[in-house]
Amino acid sequence: MPFVMKKMYAPIKQKAFLYLIKELDYTQKEAQRLIAKGRLFINGEPMTRTAGEIEGEFEFIYFEPITKGLEATAVYDEFVVFDKPSGVLIHPQNRKTPYSLIDELKYQYGRDANIAHRIDQETSGLVLCAKNKESERDIKMMFEQRDMKKKYLALVHGELKESICIEEPLLRREDESAIVRMVVKVHEEGKASKTDIRPLKYFAETDMTLVECSPYTGRQHQIRVHLFHVKHPIVGDPIYGQSEEDIVKFLDKELDAEKRIELSGASRLLLHANELEFELYDSVYNIKSKVDFEQICLESMITNSQCE
Repeated sequence: MPFVMKKMYAPIKQKAFLYLIKELDYTQKEAQRLIAKGRLFINGEPMTRTAGEIEGEFEFIYFEPITKGLEATAVYDEFVVFDKPSGVLIHPQNRKTPYSLIDELKYQYGRDANIAHRIDQETSGLVLCAKNKESERDIKMMFEQRDMKKKYLALVHGELKESICIEEPLLRREDESAIVRMVVKVHEEGKASKTDIRPLKYFAETDMTLVECSPYTGRQHQIRVHLFHVKHPIVGDPIYGQSEEDIVKFLDKELDAEKRIELSGASRLLLHANELEFELYDSVYNIKSKVDFEQICLESMITNSQCE
């Protein structure tokens, strides 16, 4: 598990953040942030005062990344790109999360490496990661300025015959529903959002279409909500297009795989980040996933038919 509790010893009385800087090579900002988050314990009690002092034995919760051997799809001097499998988190949800992509990145490229953007846990595909603090800042600025072109592949229910441009505003707002954890909806008060959808291949036997999705904005769940809005929900989506009762079961991890396949058509969300195109440091990059997503969709269809 990446988060481990380590016993440490300070031979003389000193500021805790200075000890962490010296012993663990943190910056002052990093050390004080971790102390403020309650990562340092004295006699079992967390210290949260960033200027607090330590002497003798204490415990510190330390992020120690692990690897599962996931290799980067593309490696450059300032950044790398991973092809994230479906089901893998970008960052740990809590200290008990056994593995996430940040583990793999920091294990292979060091503590200063960081993930520059996010995709959902169930979405597979390309994730751009910075190797250092400087490139992280520049890449995040690139995303903020919308200088990144992204293309996704998705398998959707129904036949989509022609390309469509969806420009529906998206709103995330808490309400009294039991599903406030995921509420994103098309709403006139929402933020401007735009997604181009292009059909690639229709599978008549399952009445499903493989489509390419090009989002021009980066709203949460944008592609999923837009496709659901035009009556072509993504196969395997356990949220959009499902009843509130079943959504809550999924979020509470009480929806078994067989029931999920019955409700949504697959045991995973069939959405894949397939291509990234951007300009960085005077060079243009076009990076494509090496995953055969159509084959994954075909295998999903076979699995689903076997479960019927």
